[in-house]
Amino acid sequence: MQVHKFIALALAAFVMLGALLVMPLVAQTPVPPQQQGSQPEQQTRPRTATTTTGSDKPGERLEPDDTSAPPRADISAEMLANRRASKSEEAAAIRPYYNNFLSTYILGPEDVISIQVAGPYQDRYSKSGITVPPDGTISHLLVPDGVSVVGKTVKQVQDELTGLFEEYIIDPKVTVSLDKAQSAIFWVMGDVAAPGVRIMSRRFSVTEAIALSGGVLPTGSKKKVTILRRGPDNYLQTIKVDVAAIEKGKRPDDTFLVAGDQLVVPGNTFKTIQKYMQIIPIFSLFRAAATGSIF
Repeated sequence: MQVHKFIALALAAFVMLGALLVMPLVAQTPVPPQQQGSQPEQQTRPRTATTTTGSDKPGERLEPDDTSAPPRADISAEMLANRRASKSEEAAAIRPYYNNFLSTYILGPEDVISIQVAGPYQDRYSKSGITVPPDGTISHLLVPDGVSVVGKTVKQVQDELTGLFEEYIIDPKVTVSLDKAQSAIFWVMGDVAAPGVRIMSRRFSVTEAIALSGGVLPTGSKKKVTILRRGPDNYLQTIKVDVAAIEKGKRPDDTFLVAGDQLVVPGNTFKTIQKYMQIIPIFSLFRAAATGSIF
């Protein structure tokens, strides 16, 4: 019996000793948030749009052009208004030149025009996307023989069609518009990066035409740019344009091209020197052949 009591006491002592050793380790172990009594953190879904103060709805996708989105905090309403005003001023400055181009444009083959007839006959007699054929004559339901449009302005064609339609329609309201200009061309030649023929789809200034051709080469002269223009009497007119002065702001007025213009950018002094440098070795060879020495 005494042996059994001794063994029981020894086991109890061993268990107590083990408990004393394990308790410090348990105290140092971090307890998960769920076990500390806090509520489990909900997993949030990725949002489609950033929530900002305003009337935007949660989960609504805000496209870049969405005008209903509230303005950014770092861009004031005044800055946005100034930007809109600046764009309006640019459009107003360009519009007169564009309108003048349309009013003076001479139609030719490959141009695309549209004919609109207002009123109850609109669906029947209106016609869009008419490509001017090589012979320059377009067809229409009310004009079986066709109408020649080559060499005329849009306004002239409109007036002519109005007169022809009066035989079938009382007080016709006809509008002719130029959808795509393809026949008007101009040339850019000389010391530019990409010389060649350009389609005058709108009104181009000299500086725009040069930029469209890749700019002036180092061997080109911006001060002596020349426009060769054929007049009504077939007389060739030359117009000098100082592009360097325009770029420096010394000459604010740019010159605009017309269909058929040839824009020439001549070479400068550097190009002349290059030509002489190419000729000098040839003279040296002749001298060597004559004297037997290159010196």
